Amino acid sequence: MTGPRGGGVKRQWAWPLVPLYAAGLAVNRGLRRVGVLRTRRLEWPVVSVGSLSAGGAGKTPVVIALAGLLRERGWAVDVLSRGYGRNGSGVERVDTGAEGAAARFGDEPVAMAQRLGVPVWVGADRFAAGQVAERSGDATDGVRGVHLLDDGFQHRRLARAMDVVVVTEEDLHDALLPAGNRREALRALRLADAVVVREEERDRVTERVRQLMRSDAPVWRLRRELRLADSAVELGARPRPLAFCGIARPEGFWGMLAQAGYMLAAKVAYSDHHRYGSDDVERLAKVAGQRGATGFLTTEKDAVKLSAGMMERLRSVGPVCVVALDAGFVDEAEVVRELEARCR
Repeated sequence: MTGPRGGGVKRQWAWPLVPLYAAGLAVNRGLRRVGVLRTRRLEWPVVSVGSLSAGGAGKTPVVIALAGLLRERGWAVDVLSRGYGRNGSGVERVDTGAEGAAARFGDEPVAMAQRLGVPVWVGADRFAAGQVAERSGDATDGVRGVHLLDDGFQHRRLARAMDVVVVTEEDLHDALLPAGNRREALRALRLADAVVVREEERDRVTERVRQLMRSDAPVWRLRRELRLADSAVELGARPRPLAFCGIARPEGFWGMLAQAGYMLAAKVAYSDHHRYGSDDVERLAKVAGQRGATGFLTTEKDAVKLSAGMMERLRSVGPVCVVALDAGFVDEAEVVRELEARCR
């Protein structure tokens, strides 16, 4: 555990509360181990994609990459998500065309549904969401079905065929909540059936990760690349865009934009899952004008929360380009073999 003077402590005042949080984790694990807390099993296999941290590890690109691999091999795939921050209730299938979709279903589920074209189901009770999904008939005539459980490492109420855990370099130096952003002790990686590390971080993290994992669990390397989601949108011959986002680790977004060669006129960061309003858009337009920005760059997760009116206001200043994060596994054949073996 990172000490009170360690770089992983983001909230010094909360350090005395960390032992209480750790004790709560231990009690929860113990109650589940003896059967006081139930674990329920769906008919289809469940592949959980989770992380040690409260946000920003990059789980969504991994879910998208795994969904693509399974679909290519004939599996019927859906995603089960909590729908963090949604104002809808119960179990719902994400409708990307619904008015206020991001508020109703959650920003990340809407972004995933747009990218994947597979059913994405949201609900606080992921077991209930899986039951509804299985009754919906998306896998018929002998087609094999699999659920991808988004952000599922801590959701132990649902049994899974495989636990895939995304680990970043920052996670390894972070502290437990509430002083840091880690939801699990590092030793929880013993529960992982596979660990995903970023290709650019592998030399710095792989040895430490392997010390924490089971010896029979693989480490998968993930290669990430930015692209403009709408290639028809141009920022000009010498672009100096304003970049904005509401994600857990904005510095990662800024860094990838810099690596892609963008010279930013300004950067504006909001809190994770931020809901945009007219005041935010006016602020962005004002800052863009003051800094001479030629347009805007933002993430898919943020774009789904911008109404048509908000987009129109920003476009009165300059083009709005949505940046997509594409991800693929370096060792794709190994990933497929392990996935299909687990799901069968």
